[in-house]
Amino acid sequence: MHIPPNWGTFFILIVSFLIFWFIFSRLFFRPFLHLLSSREERFRNLSDRTEELLAKARADDDERERRLAEIRRRAISIRETERRNAEAAAARAIEDAKNAAHSSLEAARAKIESEVADAQRELETISHNLGVELAVRILGRPIGSAANN
Repeated sequence: MHIPPNWGTFFILIVSFLIFWFIFSRLFFRPFLHLLSSREERFRNLSDRTEELLAKARADDDERERRLAEIRRRAISIRETERRNAEAAAARAIEDAKNAAHSSLEAARAKIESEVADAQRELETISHNLGVELAVRILGRPIGSAANN
């Protein structure tokens, strides 16, 4: 190299640099930068879409949990209503059975009292007749009331 530089060579170097810069920017740099920017844009879009999907998934999970809670509340309410109805039905059945047993017991008691009264009347009749018969045998003659019988 010479000092002072050769201005012709220097000018050719500057012009060739600008020509190569123009050619390389058109063929390599711009497509590469465009590729990088489009890739960055896709990542940004994918990130935004991912955020949207995650927010939707959270909202759907919250909605599902709310529905499940509502279904559980309804199921518990129905179960409690059914349990109360079953308890009431069991209590009615027990009360009906008690009433039936009580009326059956009362009917049996009335029947027994009726049979005891009939047996007492029959015993009174038998004892009266036995007394008259004994008196007739002992006395050896008929008694006034025996003659009526």
